[in-house]
Amino acid sequence: MSGHAGAVSQLVDRLSQLPGIGRKSAERLAFHLLRVREDEALALADAIRRVRTDVRYCADCYNLSEKELCQICADPKRDRTRLCVVEQPRDLLSLEASGAYKGLYHVLLGRIAPLDGVTPDQLTIDSLVDRVRTGNFSEIIMATNPTVEGDGTSLYLSNQLGEFPVEITRLARGITAGSVLEYANREIIADALTGRQKL
Repeated sequence: MSGHAGAVSQLVDRLSQLPGIGRKSAERLAFHLLRVREDEALALADAIRRVRTDVRYCADCYNLSEKELCQICADPKRDRTRLCVVEQPRDLLSLEASGAYKGLYHVLLGRIAPLDGVTPDQLTIDSLVDRVRTGNFSEIIMATNPTVEGDGTSLYLSNQLGEFPVEITRLARGITAGSVLEYANREIIADALTGRQKL
């Protein structure tokens, strides 16, 4: 039972439901919002409301967007022969931050995870297959996370896209520059050996 006023208790309850926020952190956030100027607190509330009403999925790639097409799909300078498949919009942001990729994306909005009840029909796989069928792609890059589910999803997608005349690749894995073999785990070393390159 909380000793806070009803509105404060309700805010703490709501904040504690956010991922990574426990009860104590939720209380700290609630009291912070009570201390800041009213316009700052209301600006946060407006930002939450706006993101729920204005943000949608891009009609082509399922990235987050405020328009029908996201900025990447609408950019005529992007390489339209390459398509990078990611699990979530935040993965797309990480790849974009590298500045190394200038093609298009497709966001699956998850990964196949039978143990969690996530099946292929719950993802944007049908849309991906349609894009590859009607597009002019020469390469599909699988950029799913290097987990059992991510690798399983990539394998499933490779089978679905196998009938099309496109090269299917995956992100390189292995030893990062500046690391020491002695401290690398078995999976990283195995990936590095499997994906070795010519000097």
